[in-house]
Amino acid sequence: MAGLNVSIAFFFLVVGVCQALRQLSKRLLSPGAYGCLARELAGSLQLCMSCLELRMLMEIGPWGGGFGPDVVLTLLFLLFAVHGASFDGASANPTISVQEFLLLESSLAATAAKLLAQGAGMGMGWALTKLYWSWELTDFHFIQNLIASECSSSIHTALYHAAFVEGTCSFFFHLVLLKLCQSHPMYQVPALAATVTFLTYTAGPFTGAFFNPALATATTFHCSGSTFWDYIQVYWLGPLTGMLAALVLYQGNIPRLFQKNLLYSQKSKYKIPKARVAAHVEGDERRRKRKGEKSNSEPCA
Repeated sequence: MAGLNVSIAFFFLVVGVCQALRQLSKRLLSPGAYGCLARELAGSLQLCMSCLELRMLMEIGPWGGGFGPDVVLTLLFLLFAVHGASFDGASANPTISVQEFLLLESSLAATAAKLLAQGAGMGMGWALTKLYWSWELTDFHFIQNLIASECSSSIHTALYHAAFVEGTCSFFFHLVLLKLCQSHPMYQVPALAATVTFLTYTAGPFTGAFFNPALATATTFHCSGSTFWDYIQVYWLGPLTGMLAALVLYQGNIPRLFQKNLLYSQKSKYKIPKARVAAHVEGDERRRKRKGEKSNSEPCA
């Protein structure tokens, strides 16, 4: 269990360093630069380094450390809960940034800046984690270095099925995200962490269950076994399609592209119940009758 303890300490270190980076950049940069660049870069760095270490534990831990998938899934839930609480509004996910753009919540320039920051953060996270592994602080890292040069693709099923799996994971993730976007973080953070954990447990054996194009690019695109176009179809087109499907199902439209609601009627939102209308009409009739009786009873001049 010593190797697991080192990994847990690594998680704490990564979160602490990225949190310090967020606080420092918030003081030094303007709100716009912090929101589009520094916040996304720090969040992507934190997510990439944590997921790479967790992925290593998931692959080597069961036979090299003697602990089962329940330990890794528990760590996954806790990590994403910590990420949700510490990201300070960053998404560290290109599909979420594109969704914000389509919902008119972000401009084209801001979205492009976020995507660049996410790519830079993921690249830095991959490089720093590889450096950390090269120190071989545990047997896990020693084994990881031995097999790193021969890593295989995370796609363990047919290409169309893999794209469908990633798209489905993205669909459910974004549907939960849209449903909880106005909720208090106390409820939103554990709900999203539980969703990610469940989707990873369900879809992990087929594609690794990334449903984050930037994270998948940094962690698996360099592995042999699939072509670059295969990776693009599964880990970029799949999640983007799932996000669009969730957006249309939840909103009924895509505000950036068209305003017409294809699924839901806007009139029903303000429709008055029939019982209330009937009561209102009956009340008006009674008032009219009272007025008529009063005018008839008054003496003529």
